[in-house]
Amino acid sequence: MKTFKGGVHPGDRKSATEKKPVVPAKPPAVAIIPLSQHIGAPCEPLVAVGDEVKMGQKIGDSKGFVSAPVHSSVSGKVIKIDTCKSAPGGTVDAIFIENDFQDTWHEDVKPNPNWEKLSADELKKIVREAGIVGMGGATFPTHVKLSPPPENKIDYVLVNGAECEPYLTSDHRAMLERPDDLIVGLQLIMKMVGAEKGCIGIEDNKPDAVEAVTKAAAKDPRIEVRALPTKYPQGAEKQLIKVFTGREVPSGGLPAHVGCIVQNVGTCIAITDAVCKGLPLIERIVTITGSGINEPKNMLVRIGTPLEDVIEQCGGFKPNLKKLILGGPMMGFAQPGPENLPVTKGTSGILCLTDEEVTIEEIGPCIKCAKCVEVCPVSIMPLFIGSSVEQGLYDRAEKYDAMDCIECGCCSYICPAKRPLTQWIRMAKSEIAAKRRAAAK
Repeated sequence: MKTFKGGVHPGDRKSATEKKPVVPAKPPAVAIIPLSQHIGAPCEPLVAVGDEVKMGQKIGDSKGFVSAPVHSSVSGKVIKIDTCKSAPGGTVDAIFIENDFQDTWHEDVKPNPNWEKLSADELKKIVREAGIVGMGGATFPTHVKLSPPPENKIDYVLVNGAECEPYLTSDHRAMLERPDDLIVGLQLIMKMVGAEKGCIGIEDNKPDAVEAVTKAAAKDPRIEVRALPTKYPQGAEKQLIKVFTGREVPSGGLPAHVGCIVQNVGTCIAITDAVCKGLPLIERIVTITGSGINEPKNMLVRIGTPLEDVIEQCGGFKPNLKKLILGGPMMGFAQPGPENLPVTKGTSGILCLTDEEVTIEEIGPCIKCAKCVEVCPVSIMPLFIGSSVEQGLYDRAEKYDAMDCIECGCCSYICPAKRPLTQWIRMAKSEIAAKRRAAAK
């Protein structure tokens, strides 16, 4: 079986939720809708304090191309426009809506009975207006990804069903419970970009998902479903492209440069909902798990639901909770607490770890063992980038190709000296990007 260079085997730790069907979460009393839930320009509010809004109504938008509108996940009244915490850190502007619990849908939300006859441009417009972003965690606006330059002919649409992050099972459950909608979403994407081949990669530790999706795809000979070796980060864009096509995305390049587009399982299903049912992205499946939560679950949670509400519906934290992470343990973001922090389009998981699972170790000096180089899936040298950041030498970090890092966390995971290499590389990328923006101006 083909695979990619590097990677690690951290253990899947999915048993707490992989057999649990998705259950709907209770709607929040107050929905907190951040105006920036995506990579790109933040939205400006389209409503004011005191306005009555309906479920599915667009309440924030931007004129920027790389952006995605946001919608109300409840019906009710706007009580304030303030800030809330964001998963990567810091704060973002948000619209706070008091729920009237009537779930009154906005009049623009209605099915498209003739969706199969829509053109590629019409489909892209629907995806954009629905506010769909990459739901694997990257949150890149989907309509932008589906609009590659004309010179980049797209041959393959690849779907990441690997869900290689430990603990998380939201995509697994989506593939089991909505395989037909996944296939329709893939077919719609293929139509939008003119691709002739669709491929779905699922790690071989999910044989039930492989069977369900293979059965759903059986009527379309253009679609291939393949069981992939269980290895992290099997679901990363560049690695999935390498495994399926043998093509290699060049340094600084994008998948479209090698004729490929990669989408997440949840994104494909969201496209189906938007095109067929007219539904904007106002809810998503979230895995709430870890030994620090009393009742691990997979839940369909409305965007804007405070984390405290979700945790309460899972029986609350255990007393020995040590770390709270949004996302998975490899690429997620640790949080100081759940207060003033809502579920967003990119919240794939809420991971609650106890003092039995988390140890805080002292950072040691690099011993030049090169284990981080061996496991790096993009063939850069994390040890040299890390030491450059330690010394504040960001120009040197750039020369060591820091910008090619996919922030998978393999280097931090494998390092015997417990050096936070991924975090340092994130710092380097932020500084390098700021320098480039300044130079462009």
